[in-house]
Amino acid sequence: MAGKQILGDDPFASGEDKEAPPPPPVDVKGAAGEAKPRAKKVVPDSVAADATVEHAPPPQVQETYSPVETRPPSEYGPSIDRPPPAGHRHGLVDEVKHLEKSVRDRVLPARAADGRPEERQKLPLEFVWNRWRKLAMRDRSDVVDEFGRDPNVAARVDPLLEFLYKTYFRVETRGLGHIPDEGRALIVSNHSGTLPYDGAMIMHAVKEEHRAHRAVRPLVEDFVFHFPYLGTLMNRIGGVRACQENAERLLTQDQLVAVFPEGIKGIGKLFKERYQLQRFGRGGFVKLALKCDAPIIPTAVVGAEEIHPMVTKVTWLAKSFGIPYIPVTPTFPFLGIAGLVPLPTKWYIAFGEPLYFNAEYGADGANDRILVNKLAEQVRTRIQEMLDALLKQRKSILFG
Repeated sequence: MAGKQILGDDPFASGEDKEAPPPPPVDVKGAAGEAKPRAKKVVPDSVAADATVEHAPPPQVQETYSPVETRPPSEYGPSIDRPPPAGHRHGLVDEVKHLEKSVRDRVLPARAADGRPEERQKLPLEFVWNRWRKLAMRDRSDVVDEFGRDPNVAARVDPLLEFLYKTYFRVETRGLGHIPDEGRALIVSNHSGTLPYDGAMIMHAVKEEHRAHRAVRPLVEDFVFHFPYLGTLMNRIGGVRACQENAERLLTQDQLVAVFPEGIKGIGKLFKERYQLQRFGRGGFVKLALKCDAPIIPTAVVGAEEIHPMVTKVTWLAKSFGIPYIPVTPTFPFLGIAGLVPLPTKWYIAFGEPLYFNAEYGADGANDRILVNKLAEQVRTRIQEMLDALLKQRKSILFG
């Protein structure tokens, strides 16, 4: 027939547009004999908007509990319950929540139905523990300052300091009028004595003999601060761990701060080097004075160098005890603990005229390293002159 194309026996080969029915599903098995999934049905884009295509609901996938680490329940310890059973929906997240709840139930106090915590289980012989607590805290103050000073402990130590100050060392003070009655100030002193008796004597001198009876807060070296019993005692009576931040906080509170720029080098001098000032560190006290607008009061202490005349010191063994050195004196360590008793030398403490650096150089001068070193050397020279003057006046180490 003209005008028509003969397409064989295909009934859908005519010019009319007809949709071919989908082919029947065919299960094709592989070589292993397992059934392969059926081909996904594709819906053509030409389907009308009102046409509905039925889809089979997605298969339900069951989540299984897969812990990261498989351990027997006994390895979780007695304070943790067993993990959630297998098949739990949320897996590792719920395991963590379950463990947190187990620990929280054992750490936090139990609560009653109304939400209030239940009464804790009483300790056996609780009245004994309460009595011991009161006995241990009988001499402690309920309130201490932010640096750890305890007024009750300081009051208990006062008789001992008074005995050392007036009877044992027979301290004579000069120039107490140079210390201001109020406001901030920086007492800069030489350091000596193997053990820091000089700081305690300066504290007691200003507290007892100054007209304003002011409290002095000495900055204590790290090794003294961490020394057993001694560091705790110094902290309780008013000592503060030596660092720039603590010193600034004290000065901003208008307190008297005593610093010893020689540090460990000062108390570690041998007897042949006595009263020879060591290098004043990096001039940190000058930076403090410039930043905080505080006067520097040069102070000289004579008599502390001879209380423990150190012949030599051992450094290689001292590291095992956490101290910079072990002193060797005529009495220690040969006499044991008795060798730590200081010799009853005669002491002199002199306070010099205040030095005001902030008025001339300002707070910005603290950033000038050359200026800081120069001013530190000036203070060191002034203290050395005061030491030499006191040594010329002294006629005897024991009797002054």
